[in-house]
Amino acid sequence: MADAAAELKTRIDKALDSLKQDLSKVRTGRASTAILDGIKVDQYGSPTPLAGVASINAPEPRLITIKPWDKSVLKDIEKALREANLGINPMNDGEMIRLPFPPLTEERRKDIVKQVKARGEESKVAIRNIRRDANEALKVQQKDKKITEDDLKRRTEEVQKATDAGIKKVDEMLAAKEQEVMKV
Repeated sequence: MADAAAELKTRIDKALDSLKQDLSKVRTGRASTAILDGIKVDQYGSPTPLAGVASINAPEPRLITIKPWDKSVLKDIEKALREANLGINPMNDGEMIRLPFPPLTEERRKDIVKQVKARGEESKVAIRNIRRDANEALKVQQKDKKITEDDLKRRTEEVQKATDAGIKKVDEMLAAKEQEVMKV
């Protein structure tokens, strides 16, 4: 049964990691290079990650600079940024691309917080589904007489504790991100 508990923890950790990655891409008042993760640039006919064709920096709180190693890719990078719908207009000066982040309005901050909460709720549902799967597996084991009824009760409680810990972690991540978004 130790393997089932380990699998439960692994699946909950994966759900938390997924949420953490999603939240890192959410735009806050500060420029974060994480929002560029996942953007692919068409380089010589094959999609290449942006970080693979240029150096990406955030020299100021409201600015990201993208300096390609090969200037012939500059137009392709600019095109990829426009197609990514970041809500930021790339500025190409022939040497590098600048992404200036305008300050967020109060209304926009509240919209972002709603999106963050929705992502958090999706993660909580995923964790509850993991709990359901684990409990069903325990019931099958008990039905097949691999574990006793007392073991079933004890392990179901362990599953619930792991679920509660995962949901608490989601709430902590959401609270931290909400605070970061609302900070002016």
